Amino acid sequence: MNNKSERILIGDIGNTNTKICLIDQKSYKIKKVITFNSKKILSYKFLKDKIKVKNLYKFALFSSVVPKYRIALHRILKLKYKVKLFEIKDKKIKKIIKININKKKQIGSDRIANAVGAYKKYKSNCIVLDFGTATTFDVITKNGIYNGGIIAPGVNLSLKSLVQSADQLHPFTLRRQKKVIGKNTLDALRSGFYWGYSGLINNIILKIEKETGKKYRIIFTGGYAYLFKTSIIKSFNVDRNITIKGIIEIFKNNKESLHK
Repeated sequence: MNNKSERILIGDIGNTNTKICLIDQKSYKIKKVITFNSKKILSYKFLKDKIKVKNLYKFALFSSVVPKYRIALHRILKLKYKVKLFEIKDKKIKKIIKININKKKQIGSDRIANAVGAYKKYKSNCIVLDFGTATTFDVITKNGIYNGGIIAPGVNLSLKSLVQSADQLHPFTLRRQKKVIGKNTLDALRSGFYWGYSGLINNIILKIEKETGKKYRIIFTGGYAYLFKTSIIKSFNVDRNITIKGIIEIFKNNKESLHK
């Protein structure tokens, strides 16, 4: 196999969406990103058509919060490409960050990856806010200690739940709102979600700072990372690939152990 052209598969399997990245084996730079609905992992034909690349590295590393999707992807990668998939909880990460929480097995792999990615890139006290199926806040210190976080309902999950439960409401998209008081039902709904989540985000960040007595760099990631750009009282960075960057770091630190 030509090592110059080898690509490593790195990915994040979520409840709603999955992101698969092709990583250069030598530079560890992201060469290609494929994002799709996680349910499509169960379709062999879909993945076969999506992942069209030669000379894949024989090990892949993923974060996953849905075991059935991970198992299905593992089978497809092994059958089609002779690639063995590892989940990041299979690998030791103590050399990167220290996890300072109770019941460590309960923490989602994506949140571990977010913590690793933030620590390695920013080397400062960080809060990673991930707009996924759930809205999660993860707290990492500049010394590489993951101190836990907060899980709130996801924006899309809340929106869909409301629409499904209210007979007179129809699906709608969220937008930034200048005014709080809506003059019609659609504007009132958008205002409720926009300003409601803005308040939730601002309040939780302030409470984390008060509880810990520290200031933090704020990192937003996920689908709604830019939506709240003008309504958050703290400055923040948007890093859509923070999860993937964390998985890359975990891969780099465990590459040799994958062969054992």
